[in-house]
Amino acid sequence: MSRIGNMPINIPEGVKVSIEGNRVQIEGPKGKLVQVLRPEMLIKFEAGVISVERPSEEPQMKAFHGLTRSLINNMVVGVTEGFEKILQIVGVGYRPRLDGKVLILNVGFSHEVRVKPADGITFDVDTKARTIRVHGIDKQLVGHTAADIRKIKPPEPYKGKGIRYQGEYVKRKAGKAGKVVA
Repeated sequence: MSRIGNMPINIPEGVKVSIEGNRVQIEGPKGKLVQVLRPEMLIKFEAGVISVERPSEEPQMKAFHGLTRSLINNMVVGVTEGFEKILQIVGVGYRPRLDGKVLILNVGFSHEVRVKPADGITFDVDTKARTIRVHGIDKQLVGHTAADIRKIKPPEPYKGKGIRYQGEYVKRKAGKAGKVVA
């Protein structure tokens, strides 16, 4: 029994839902999202509540049941509240800045790294705290953009320099033990 898949999705005020077969469109105050889901899943919208039902008890259908419900719920949360990932930059001389909408990173290379946001993504930079906030309504796109930024200079284990998620723990190594002279 899929506990996530069986949970109903309550639709808040001001959110429009359109379901045409396996195509779900949700429009809210922050924007509009469209997702084409598995054709096997039965998606119903009645009295301000979306429910997802599965056709059989096969293990794969159970997995798709929970996945479908989570994707629809993420769409509803995205168009009402939005999603955000926060990245921290650690290192002497490492700093982020914005040039219009383009994120410019100085992270120890001989050149600046420019990151153009995808449609629906915005960056917010705090130069004092050296943090980057990635905002958007599509959870998958926000996470993918944040991962791409982190991939530019991942944190290294000796000094911990690089780009990391806020709250991410970087396991540190001791380094060289020093020479023993006899």
